[in-house]
Amino acid sequence: MTTNSTLKPVHVIGGGLAGSEAAWQIAQSGVPVILHEMRREGVTTDAHQTDGLAEMVCSNSFRSDDWQFNAVGLLHAEMRRCDSLIMACADQHQVPAGGALAVDRDGFSGEVTRRLEAHPLVTIVREEIAGLPPAADETNGWDNVIVATGPLTSPALAEAILELSGEGQLSFFDAIAPIIHFDSINMDIAWRQSRYDKEGPGGDAAAYINCPMNKEQYESFIDALLEGPKSEFKEWENVPYFDGCLPIEVMAERGRETLRHGPMKPVGLTNPRDPLVKAYAIVQLRQDNALGTLWNMVGFQTKLKHGVQAETFRMIPGLENAQFARLGGLHRNTFINSPKLLDKSLRMKVQPRLRFAGQVTGVEGYVESAAMGLLTGRFAAADRKGASIAAPPETTALGALVQHITGGHLDGGSFQPMNINYGLLPPLEAPKVNEDGKKIPLKERGRAKKRLMSVRALKDLDAWLQA
Repeated sequence: MTTNSTLKPVHVIGGGLAGSEAAWQIAQSGVPVILHEMRREGVTTDAHQTDGLAEMVCSNSFRSDDWQFNAVGLLHAEMRRCDSLIMACADQHQVPAGGALAVDRDGFSGEVTRRLEAHPLVTIVREEIAGLPPAADETNGWDNVIVATGPLTSPALAEAILELSGEGQLSFFDAIAPIIHFDSINMDIAWRQSRYDKEGPGGDAAAYINCPMNKEQYESFIDALLEGPKSEFKEWENVPYFDGCLPIEVMAERGRETLRHGPMKPVGLTNPRDPLVKAYAIVQLRQDNALGTLWNMVGFQTKLKHGVQAETFRMIPGLENAQFARLGGLHRNTFINSPKLLDKSLRMKVQPRLRFAGQVTGVEGYVESAAMGLLTGRFAAADRKGASIAAPPETTALGALVQHITGGHLDGGSFQPMNINYGLLPPLEAPKVNEDGKKIPLKERGRAKKRLMSVRALKDLDAWLQA
């Protein structure tokens, strides 16, 4: 670490996982940083219990640590290569969790706090930034700011960001429909067709994948929706449903035929394999990313507990072997319309002094949020030193997340938060033989493809770090 004492500080707003990681990356680059955290003695939030930095308010798990065959494990590996504070502290305070990386949450938060407090280039200020950051002058450093305030952004700052963005809303119920990997859809049952063969703006009359149900299958599916365990809202999520994003099980409760006249209506669609028989109901999937590797279940936002979602949705013909990049949900969230508002270095286009990191950018999960902090910290430090760096290649997990939130989502669609998954990375053809030239069994080729993508990612990340 080379320190230049003449450099102005970078300001980071928010001491969660993303803000803590951003501050660490800036300081490790030799640039002074001021970390602003509103939690202090007597002041907390609806979800936090302590004033510790990087407090984990929900699960204590960072999910799978398998870099070869799991995308979040790959993200772990990439972050470790980037000197991640969050990963180092998680490794130090891990607890038994099988193949997952779980931590003692108090020990983890305490270690992050200790390391940042001890760093000579980090200043921690316990205060709320009410509204937009102060105006910049020649010395105060407010010309280079990272906003990493997460889903519980203070009302004053949230309103200021909302006004600056020109968007209609910022904090709302995030209606999440499940997303499925395309190569797990059974296209011997499903087929491509838009309703009434209507061409969209791109001229595609087969923009949807359709999964047909007969009456018996539909009735069984409705029973599963009604009987499945549901998640309950937290007290701080006390916001009513919007009619436009009702959970499918709530629609089913309003009448067994409701879904057949809503998102599962069969009209305007003909099964090319059996054109004389009309389906009783049809589930449609819509392309979710520009690569065409991910497809979302249209109108299937749900409060079914994650443990039963996959089992229930695999009752749908064509999805019996579906692999889910993301399961459904409906909860309060705060995030910006990043594809419209942010550039590739996560700066706000209308006010480039502001960068955004963490969940507010439209990533989901502890690790993904911290990853955005890692990148914004590196971007901000480079700017302060009069340099610039490009985002990591899209073939890496880090780069794929940046690409998703700044341009990987299809234009015209509703931008939704996303966990890291292999569907966000440019695809590779599944290998047919292994490194020794031996034939790989067909059922194992998908797993082999994941490893190939992970190996490519780490190689490309190393090249980026050395550039």
